[in-house]
Amino acid sequence: MKLCMIGTGYVGLVSGTCFADIGNQVICVDKDKNKIDKLNSGISPIYEPGLDELIKKNYSAKRLFFTSNIKNAINLSDIIFICVGTPTKKGSIKVDLSYVYKCTKEILKYSKRKKIIVTKSTVPIGTGDEIEKLLGKKKKLFTVISNPEFLREGEAIRDFRYPDRIVIGSNEKKQFNIMKKLYTPLINKGSKFFTTSRRGAELIKYASNAFLATKITFINELANLCEKSGVNIEDISLGMGSDNRIGSRFLRAGPAYGGSCFPKDTKGLVSAAERYKINLSVVKSVIKSNQERFNLLTKRIHKILGSNLKNKRISFLGVTFKPNTDDMRDSSSLKMIPYLTKKGAIVTYYDPSGEKNVFKKIKNCFYKKDIKSNCLSSDLIILLTEWDEFKSINFKNIVKNKKFKVYDLRNLYNAEEMKKNKIRYYSVGRPDINLFQK
Repeated sequence: MKLCMIGTGYVGLVSGTCFADIGNQVICVDKDKNKIDKLNSGISPIYEPGLDELIKKNYSAKRLFFTSNIKNAINLSDIIFICVGTPTKKGSIKVDLSYVYKCTKEILKYSKRKKIIVTKSTVPIGTGDEIEKLLGKKKKLFTVISNPEFLREGEAIRDFRYPDRIVIGSNEKKQFNIMKKLYTPLINKGSKFFTTSRRGAELIKYASNAFLATKITFINELANLCEKSGVNIEDISLGMGSDNRIGSRFLRAGPAYGGSCFPKDTKGLVSAAERYKINLSVVKSVIKSNQERFNLLTKRIHKILGSNLKNKRISFLGVTFKPNTDDMRDSSSLKMIPYLTKKGAIVTYYDPSGEKNVFKKIKNCFYKKDIKSNCLSSDLIILLTEWDEFKSINFKNIVKNKKFKVYDLRNLYNAEEMKKNKIRYYSVGRPDINLFQK
């Protein structure tokens, strides 16, 4: 099939590349000409394991194309996927759909024949209806479908190839067969093809993300209780997660949830519900609890280092919201690092995905090119992101300061082993092992 992906961000680029890899002709279009030039030169604008190789493979095979000419891209395609950002409006919980509607207007302007328009972006209930309104008198030339993505950053290619389900929402049943044909290579490998109304598909994505955010927030709150009561949160996670009705995924205590989806989608769901005068009190409490998590973590840092952080050397291992991605959106580091530097701390950080522009203007915040140089003179090492290379560090061999401490926000290390090595070690939701040092 001939496909057009409008937007070469995470969703559009990964989905477009993977669609090409299963045999389709795919044009990825973006208004950012510099990004397109880089892609045509084989340089991916995002960090995703395996993506660079897949882009080069399908570009060379002439199944994948990159352009800033949206007119040609639309005219040459049968199915047009809208893959643009749907961020939260500044100072609000409402979703900014301006990019979606701008795409719709351009599709309307340049289309000369019947097209299928697919919203791949995460959009609130009723967005497909609004798109149809914008199409006006020409809406009979178009079919508007919802096909939400469920790609995890760092696991996106695998998630595309082996999805738990493929969700298609349409008010025209005949279009289900076309979309089923598109996804046949994945269906043949066992993926479930699920059809519903267009509004149903729009809500499924929001509901899924809100539920996963709830699981994370719930286990984080239980971790707070465990720290006070001397219970190990990992035992609780295992005991709960072994129940098939609950499941073990997303039951790992740590920092606040972040990334491109959960923060904005929980707010977007609440906002959508308010339009229908429905109070989603559970989701609201999840948002509030997650926002408060930052305060709890900073209090713990003060407890570890004392109230006065001036000239304390604090080193971060990882600053992205999760491993195997360069995505900084709503990462806990975006709040923690400015807070610590304002308190007078000297902050260094190392992340395998490289230096971050967002920290360059912060006084007393410095990027280090490797683990050793980052941790060398540390008073406190904060393990924020669970990159594989952080899972087996011999801290005593790389840190000069004999009184250094480790705050492990991902529980990567065995507390008893750290105790044996006489390392002052703090984790999340575990009994405090440092009493022996008092």
